[in-house]
Amino acid sequence: MLTILNAAKRVMVGRPFRNDRLSHTLLPKRIALPVFASDALSSVAYAPDEILLTLALAGVTAVAFSPWVGLAVIVVLLTVVASYRQNVHAYPSGGGDYEIAGENLGKYAGLTVASALLVDYVLTVAVSMSSAAHYLTTAVPALHGQQAMLSAIGVAVLALVNLRGVKEAGTVFAIPTYIFMASILGMTAVGIFQAATGQLGLAPSAAFTIVPAPGFDEGLVGLAGAFLLLRAFSSGAAALTGVEAISNGVPNFRPPKSRNAAATLLLLGIIGATMLAGIMFLAQATKVHIVLDPATEFLLNGSPLPEGYIQNPAISQIAQTIFGPGSIPFYIVVAATGIILVFAANTAFNGFPVLGSILAQDGYLPRQLRTRGDRLAFSNGVLALAAGALVLVLAFNADVTKLIQLYIVGVFISFTASQLGMIRHWGRQLKLARDKADRRRMAKSRVINSIGFGMTALVLVIVLVTKFEQGAWIALLAMFILFLIMWSIRAHYDNVARELAVDEDSSPRALPTRVHAVLLVSHVRKPVLRALAYARASRPSRLDAVTVDIDAEETAQTVADWEKLGIPVPLTVLASPYRETVTPIMDYIKQMRLDSPRDLIVVYIPEYVVGKWWEQLVHNQTALRIKTRLHFEPGVMVASVPWQLKSSEEAKNLQDVQ
Repeated sequence: MLTILNAAKRVMVGRPFRNDRLSHTLLPKRIALPVFASDALSSVAYAPDEILLTLALAGVTAVAFSPWVGLAVIVVLLTVVASYRQNVHAYPSGGGDYEIAGENLGKYAGLTVASALLVDYVLTVAVSMSSAAHYLTTAVPALHGQQAMLSAIGVAVLALVNLRGVKEAGTVFAIPTYIFMASILGMTAVGIFQAATGQLGLAPSAAFTIVPAPGFDEGLVGLAGAFLLLRAFSSGAAALTGVEAISNGVPNFRPPKSRNAAATLLLLGIIGATMLAGIMFLAQATKVHIVLDPATEFLLNGSPLPEGYIQNPAISQIAQTIFGPGSIPFYIVVAATGIILVFAANTAFNGFPVLGSILAQDGYLPRQLRTRGDRLAFSNGVLALAAGALVLVLAFNADVTKLIQLYIVGVFISFTASQLGMIRHWGRQLKLARDKADRRRMAKSRVINSIGFGMTALVLVIVLVTKFEQGAWIALLAMFILFLIMWSIRAHYDNVARELAVDEDSSPRALPTRVHAVLLVSHVRKPVLRALAYARASRPSRLDAVTVDIDAEETAQTVADWEKLGIPVPLTVLASPYRETVTPIMDYIKQMRLDSPRDLIVVYIPEYVVGKWWEQLVHNQTALRIKTRLHFEPGVMVASVPWQLKSSEEAKNLQDVQ
């Protein structure tokens, strides 16, 4: 079974890489941009939809404010990008917001940021995959209703690609990402030209009348209208997710790492802002309308829409309006958008494992997340992220509108904390700097981070106020639970370290009084004789053999065989009135410990080495139970003596061939 699994692993993941291949996995800027920025760039596929959908609660007239909401999001995006360019120069190690907050604001702040980022990475994968599934159903309507299944398959495929290694994943994602950017920017250019020449048509949903939600019959007026605008802004702020991934992924860039990461951030800001502005303008110009429930919120000539109407996303409607339904450019735009949404989740697959490795190194997550796998990727982190995303996709049935309510609260917590940490960082550096040029550069960076802190803190407040009841509380609860888990893991590791620390009592000079060896005997066969030989070779102070009387005839045969061979070791028969094997042995060992508490007891257990998975089910089960119990006994060591069956040799030969 292990051989089959190993072969399957090699087919899917590939052959393992040596440590010296790590330098070959570092990314140039042309690949780093699609790998780390695809999340933020792809947000133009769902951020405009969420803005339009939220404003539609107040009717058609409220949707006219969508370009201004989009402009506010763009201002925040550019501010955050400028702020994070300072971060990557100051902290190029890859710890990102976690390292900045922990070093400048304390370990509690650092752990809070880490919890927020880990939750948001999982949500990034879930939202991107769910949105991609919806775009796929746009091109293939027959798949409508299967979004959850499609999203789950996408998560699994993406995890597999990342298990093969970061550079290989980057090469796979680079071309589609650039096609997506070219298609959106090209569609924007054509749409603006058509608008300027009066040739731009109306979207398929332009003729629909929107039924306002209760309380918004008069549009965006009063406190409720202002709150709805803020809610639309907070939903559109999903366009900022992914910016922080570059600061966490600096170690994956080629040297000079900080400069290349900062350049990638600048490209991300410019391209992302341009794309978002273009989509928001065209959505308004073509009068795209999107609502939560088309069956009840849309009217056509005063009547509800026909049954079976499928609401397409904003980009799909814009592409249909500009290029025509069923045209090649239309399918290119829709396909590129769907694919980039799948690949956008790759940003999280690069950021989550790196952050998980750093947290594991600091003792906040299990050690297994610290090391790289066969292909020099953090394999356990990739698998953990995929598992979390699958749970969310299936739990929310790949509903983007529901998932988006949980989104971005975590990333703005990390934004705000990191910018405050950077302000303190530059403050300390300014006190130490003497060169005037360095001081000017640091003062400039502090001003940029101060502006970033003020803006992200304001957005965080807006997000918490407007999204708390819609689902943000779930994300906050998950962050709190994750915080407690990581804190508990660190406390456990600290307790274990203190318990295992060398002191006077554990000095190597404190030897046991005697070594008492115990050989477990079931039948007098070759494995038992080998274990006996090993036990005698260790020259213990005393050597006993014990067998448990489960069946009187078998026990008598075992004693007779033992005496027939003239083995110079006494064989003790342990009574077992309830036909148990483990309990009599444990009672025997415990009594030995009571009689001689300073003796070291070594228990020799013969075990079979098998080559087929089903053989393990019929061998070694009793030995496994005995070992498990003995491991909890102080002053007792367990020595497993292997005996290779023929099937194990065949399995070994197969492994050698591979």
